[in-house]
Amino acid sequence: MANRDTFSGYHPLINFLYFALVLAFSMFFMHPICLGISLVCAIGYDVYLDGRKAVRFGFVFMLPLMLFTMIISPAFSHAGVTILAYLPSGNPLTLESIAYGITSSVMLISVITWFACFTIIITSDKFVYLFGRIVPALSLVLSMTLRFVPRFTAQIKVVGESQRCVGRDVSDGNVIMRARNGITILSIMITWSLENAIETADSMKSRGFGLPGRSAFSIYRFDKRDGKALCFLLGCAVYILTGQLTGALYWRYFPSMKGVEAGFYPATVFMVYAALCLMPVILNIKEDRKWKRLRSAI
Repeated sequence: MANRDTFSGYHPLINFLYFALVLAFSMFFMHPICLGISLVCAIGYDVYLDGRKAVRFGFVFMLPLMLFTMIISPAFSHAGVTILAYLPSGNPLTLESIAYGITSSVMLISVITWFACFTIIITSDKFVYLFGRIVPALSLVLSMTLRFVPRFTAQIKVVGESQRCVGRDVSDGNVIMRARNGITILSIMITWSLENAIETADSMKSRGFGLPGRSAFSIYRFDKRDGKALCFLLGCAVYILTGQLTGALYWRYFPSMKGVEAGFYPATVFMVYAALCLMPVILNIKEDRKWKRLRSAI
């Protein structure tokens, strides 16, 4: 069961900046500790948002993808100085290639999971609010695309149920009849999509979309809470980037694995990075406890 998310109630700028930071850091920081922090926090936030659905998606799709990436990388990458064995093709199997395959799979899964959280928090309204004035055409197209997928899924269920009532479902009749019924449903959906696109275009035109000086209604206001969150995000980003530039997050896999030595400063960078990734979860837990106290006091 999905939970009520407090972080989604913040200003869209805060939401977008947070995901921009965690996605960028997850893709470019290859230190094993950073990757582990990113993966654990991403999975924790996704489970908080989607509940059992996120767990089921992780076991059905994410875990096989992760295992496939782990296996396929050492099969094609043979760099490294620590040779463990030789493959039937004669190429060496190295410890460094195995480690790089594991970290690459962790990075891939963490980025996909962060994007799953991104699509839940950054709605089409927030996206248009953030980029409507900068790139109005692109923001409208992306907003329509994000909105179209769930609407198409819901509409095809309605059409399928109506066709089932008249005996023209894809499960009725022989193979030819099923194919014909499926084509009919597809034709209905294409017609619905085109009509919906025309209605959207006419609606946006009647509202003066793209005209100079056009104002836009917005329900979002940047308050003190958002200001504190912005300072926290920028402070964490500056500290983490400083650590990266000074070598506190240094790690290499080839030709041999080597990283920065353990110390106080690298540990603080890892803790700040964990605090950044855990920001929504911490806010949600804090708000949940607050609501429980208020309910118990009634």
